[in-house]
Amino acid sequence: MKKGLVIVESPTKVRTLKRYLGKDFDIKASVGHIKDLPKKRLGVNIEDNFTPEYEIIRGKGKIIKELKSAASKVDRIYLAPDPDREGEAIAWHIAEELQPKKGKAKQLHRVMFHELTEQAIRKAIESPGKLDRKKYESQQARRILDRLVGYKISPLLWNKVKRGLSAGRVQSVTVRIICDREREIQAFVPEEYWTVYAQMEGPNPPPFLAKVIALKGKKLSIPDGERAHEVAKDLESAEFRVKEVDTKERKKYPSPPFITSTMQQEAARNLRFSAKKTMMLAQKLYEGIDLGDEGPVGLITYMRTDSTRVAKEAVNDARDLIDEKFGKDFVPQRAPVYKQGKITQDAHEAIRPTSVARTPESVAPYLDKVASALYKLIWKRFIASQMSPAILDQTRVDIEAGLYLLRVVGTVVRFPGFTVLYSETKEEPQEKRLNNTDRDKRDLPALAKHDPLKLLGIEPKQHFTQAPPRYSEASLIKTLEEKGIGRPSTYANIISTIQGKEYVNLEKRFFYPSALGFIVTDLLVAHFPEILDSRFTAAMEKDLDGVEEGSISRIQVLKKFNEPFSKSLNLAHEEMESIKINGVSTDIKCDKCGAPMVIKYGRSGEFLACSGYPECKNTKDFERDEKGNIHARDREIQTGKICERCGRPMVIKRGRFGEFLACSGYPECRNTQPISTGISCPEPGCDGELFQRRSRAGKTFFGCSRYPECKYATWDRPVAKECPLCGSKILVEKITKSNAKILKCPVKGCTYKIDHEGE
Repeated sequence: MKKGLVIVESPTKVRTLKRYLGKDFDIKASVGHIKDLPKKRLGVNIEDNFTPEYEIIRGKGKIIKELKSAASKVDRIYLAPDPDREGEAIAWHIAEELQPKKGKAKQLHRVMFHELTEQAIRKAIESPGKLDRKKYESQQARRILDRLVGYKISPLLWNKVKRGLSAGRVQSVTVRIICDREREIQAFVPEEYWTVYAQMEGPNPPPFLAKVIALKGKKLSIPDGERAHEVAKDLESAEFRVKEVDTKERKKYPSPPFITSTMQQEAARNLRFSAKKTMMLAQKLYEGIDLGDEGPVGLITYMRTDSTRVAKEAVNDARDLIDEKFGKDFVPQRAPVYKQGKITQDAHEAIRPTSVARTPESVAPYLDKVASALYKLIWKRFIASQMSPAILDQTRVDIEAGLYLLRVVGTVVRFPGFTVLYSETKEEPQEKRLNNTDRDKRDLPALAKHDPLKLLGIEPKQHFTQAPPRYSEASLIKTLEEKGIGRPSTYANIISTIQGKEYVNLEKRFFYPSALGFIVTDLLVAHFPEILDSRFTAAMEKDLDGVEEGSISRIQVLKKFNEPFSKSLNLAHEEMESIKINGVSTDIKCDKCGAPMVIKYGRSGEFLACSGYPECKNTKDFERDEKGNIHARDREIQTGKICERCGRPMVIKRGRFGEFLACSGYPECRNTQPISTGISCPEPGCDGELFQRRSRAGKTFFGCSRYPECKYATWDRPVAKECPLCGSKILVEKITKSNAKILKCPVKGCTYKIDHEGE
């Protein structure tokens, strides 16, 4: 007879556990949740203290039957879903199903695998714990709260705006944050300012630039070109002399090992991974990768964590590796201890490799390219976090020129420390432009107090203040975390949902709210101000954490929320404006009858419609400029092409998946075609053209018109230019990490690329 039954969430973990536990244990997977609230009704009995009415998830009956059969053959059952709130809920629901209704109760044990290594697995099995009711209650409180908001507000939006919309306790606040930032950008008025730099040389090379910072001992602001040229003229006749040289040692410390949110941010900046992709890859690395003769091995610790704490054994292993690879100078005297965040639960360790000996190079043959890139990032970040700081010599030189003071700052790396291995990617391109101080940090010649300096040239330069940057995935996650909205484990799902509902669009890695996002946000702010208030949402998160800590009950949290929410909901049903019927007012006049045009929503998205409907049925497409202003355009664009079915003109129309060619004789003739790029298919022997198409997920790609005979397709926009290296008939557009546009050869192995503008 087997020693026991171990039940995990994922079938992938089954292989990893079997390797270490062998034939002594039966190991089964629940394949995620087995119970949930019903899909077609609220499923919460509000009058009976918000009792959830769980149902077996469709298709899980067979799995439960298999688990019951396996449980009947053993005395000890180890419940081992993930060590988080969702995992705890799965464990409770499995326990409810496995306990016999009559007779002797089964021995149910809760085990948590924070890493899937032999030592961690055996230790967990040897010292199992109990099911955690407080953690389960916390998960239920979140699930019920989200159900109340989503299930009750979403139908209201269907009725007032359009079908298929949704609202959420956290997602709606996230959309508001993006909308608020867009309004800041639209309202922003750039202000002109100037800087003046002087290029000079001292007794020793090289020449350097210094910036004018003060006049007569007071900070100097230069508002316009006239004043800048006055400053430049004054400097031309001035004598330049070093007033002061100040050199200070500065230490640059490594970042802590990853937690969930920082891993998502860095993967977005460094690897351009979405939060969803990062979590999916991290889950695979945690659950186990087949390393050939070594078998399935969990490569990283549990990836849903808010703690920077690291096990002592892992720290010691990292210090030994650093000493061996980089030398004793790179090992700090004391291992770094990193400060925890304000709302850290500290239930798990930081995200780190389960063995530092498994270097990125040694596991790369067993991983695909993207998983290997994430593992490398995690491994380097952890090792760097245990290394010595970099030591910099920062020299500040103040220079007198008549009544003016100029300054230049130079930084020299005296000891590289952790930077020999890893440096965090701090900013996205839109954010970097606001913080670009590189010009003031350069290599300096040896200078001493009172040294005379020779003026080589003066550079006045015009600038304009910049609007605040739009949110990238990385900066949005950072903002959500700072405001206490949601929890890191939910960020990937939130970001995916708000894009799926078309409240926001991700363009060139930055979020732009759609008109629909603005309208829904404004309606919700007007009628549910507390739910859309980030401070209220953060306070709710604290209460939900309090349920897990035992400081407040699930019922107290739900009652506290539901009473004011129900009142707001009843008023909203009566008072919320119907966008579906009335539309959103605009300043645009109907070119047929003169009545105001309004924005309405259909299956193909938003459009302008005459407010005089049904008397006037005029409709138009529109687009928004950078300031959010609406510009109407005809819904049909003439092309000069003729429909091959009926002989009428073909026109360009816009649908829910973008533009396409359609017969102007619709609805009598329903002929439609994708839009050709006019570029020949590069596949040898094919005479087709490349057409712009949409995938099932709504993503644009370019495919051959001869499909399915020719299956050539590319995600990148093709350009009709021949590659000078390999002769490919096309090049493709790519966007670099610095947001620059380049042309690149699509042929595998060809290295040709060129700047698009400079091409």
